[in-house]
Amino acid sequence: MSTGANSWAVRLWGHTSLMQRLAFIALVPTLVTAVLLVVMLTRYQLINLRSLAQITADTIAIQAASISADPIRNMQRRDLKRIAESIGQLPHVTHVQIRASDGEILAESKGNGSGRPNDVLTVVRDVKGSDQPLQPTLGSVVVDVSMREAIATERASLRNALIALALALFITGVIGWRAAHWISAPLRHLASAMQRLGRGDRRVEVEVTDQREIGELQRGFNAAAATLYDVQRGMEQEIEHATVELARKNAALEAASVAKARFLAAASHDLRQPLYALTLFSSSLAVDERDPVRLERIAHIQECVAALDHLFSELLDLSRLETGAMQIDISEFSLDQVFEEVSRNFRMIAEQHGLRLIMRATHLWVRSDRTMLARILNNLVSNALRYTLQGGVLVVARRRLDNTVRVDVWDTGSGIEPEHQARVFDEFYRVDRNGTGEHSSGPRRGLGLGLATVQRLAELLDTRVQLKSTPGRGSVFSFHLPEVPAQHLPHRAIDEAALDVSGMRVLVIDDEPAILSGIRYLLRSWGCDVAVAADRTQALEAVESWSRAPDIVISDLRLRDNESGLDVLAALDRHFLRDGVPPFPRLLITGETRSDSLREIMAAKITVLHKPVSPEQLREAMVSVWTAAQHAA
Repeated sequence: MSTGANSWAVRLWGHTSLMQRLAFIALVPTLVTAVLLVVMLTRYQLINLRSLAQITADTIAIQAASISADPIRNMQRRDLKRIAESIGQLPHVTHVQIRASDGEILAESKGNGSGRPNDVLTVVRDVKGSDQPLQPTLGSVVVDVSMREAIATERASLRNALIALALALFITGVIGWRAAHWISAPLRHLASAMQRLGRGDRRVEVEVTDQREIGELQRGFNAAAATLYDVQRGMEQEIEHATVELARKNAALEAASVAKARFLAAASHDLRQPLYALTLFSSSLAVDERDPVRLERIAHIQECVAALDHLFSELLDLSRLETGAMQIDISEFSLDQVFEEVSRNFRMIAEQHGLRLIMRATHLWVRSDRTMLARILNNLVSNALRYTLQGGVLVVARRRLDNTVRVDVWDTGSGIEPEHQARVFDEFYRVDRNGTGEHSSGPRRGLGLGLATVQRLAELLDTRVQLKSTPGRGSVFSFHLPEVPAQHLPHRAIDEAALDVSGMRVLVIDDEPAILSGIRYLLRSWGCDVAVAADRTQALEAVESWSRAPDIVISDLRLRDNESGLDVLAALDRHFLRDGVPPFPRLLITGETRSDSLREIMAAKITVLHKPVSPEQLREAMVSVWTAAQHAA
């Protein structure tokens, strides 16, 4: 109990202010002293009142006994009666009896005093002869004296003492409170100044009100506040200077980053043009070629072109990720559509190297960015094919219990040693075909950017690619995507046997003569009726000889004199709509990779292919857009 009371007192004391504590300290000694003085003085006064009342009663009784001796001896009852009545007339006397020695009441009288029995003091005195004090007593006198007035006086004294005590406590409390306020005022001012200083006020200073300890504390605070103000100003100037310098460096860095991105985009576009032309010419050379040696050389050329295109794509994707130019576009779609796209991109490459590429069909739907997901799978499959000498690559999707879909890319390659697995997602880090080095060799090696790009794209999609690999047996790359309910989507599969474009009237628009020459030769080898143009004027002139709109128009996005392929397609639409002919199928083939240009194409809802385009991709795209137009009609 004592411990609980102490802890309660400590908590209560901790919630009081300094002024309250000082007032309490000043009030307690005064209160104790005043109470002790009042108690002592009141007790002394009460004792004196009681003694005075006792002395008065004894005096009256002695006086009555002395004057009653002779009348009692002579049995003079009339005189005793007169004596009793005269004594009864004295103040505070309530009753008087004069008795004989045998107890007989010789005289009795009621006095003027009044009071309750408890307030009466009774005094008995023996009556003896004054000349014979040693003789037996003649009788006795009984005097009852009222203590009412004495008690009233006692109560009045006590009441006055309590009033004096309350007045003293009030005066002491006021004086103590004012003294505590006066003593704590400098400390409260210091506390307020500390709060202002904590809020960041610039100039904080308190008035020095004392020359001793408190004054030293006030002067010390003012000195510390001034020093802190100087330090703060110095730090602000340094921070301002550092901020300006950092902003300048950030601006320079951002400008350099933008310039790098622009350079890579321009270089990618300009370099893809000859690569595309080279692809077209190499494919044209292989059309009627029967010599195995020459076919092998043509295959090597095509492989080198594909490798160069892959390297350019990796560099450009990484640059766009670093500059934040790549924006996500979340939608719900079927994984089978993405798997089919990846299969078309790498099926021919896998067959050329004697490998199997299996994209296991699935009916699962996911919510993600379709373009980024396709890029991730393209990079993972390309990387798997690059480091797989025999066997193949398997892409599969499985539903998980947490409403996600796990996509796995398996390969039967050489695998990766454990010490290299943590670094394969770093930029420019590569492993050799045995999974133990940093460099790969041959035309199929990469820059070490594919997996770095994959991981950054995965982070944009709020997931992460994980690796499990066994040296000598292969690797598996996995990541998770949120699953959504499957939706009904009409499937328009392109029959492999129906990829026949012979007889199609095709208009090709490109400002590169080499590309026009190569694609014209390739399309004519497929049996197409081909017309080529470099700009809008030539395109309109080329179709004048045709009685009706072309079956398909293939155009580049960027033409000479800053002309856009979309504008040329719009001009052709207007030309043929004059005769009420429906719009023709169209296909854009571009080396442009900037997001703003691609958004313009997406807004026009035109199928787009990125240079260089393999003959197989071109044929499938032509049949796909032509078939879609026929269904729409």
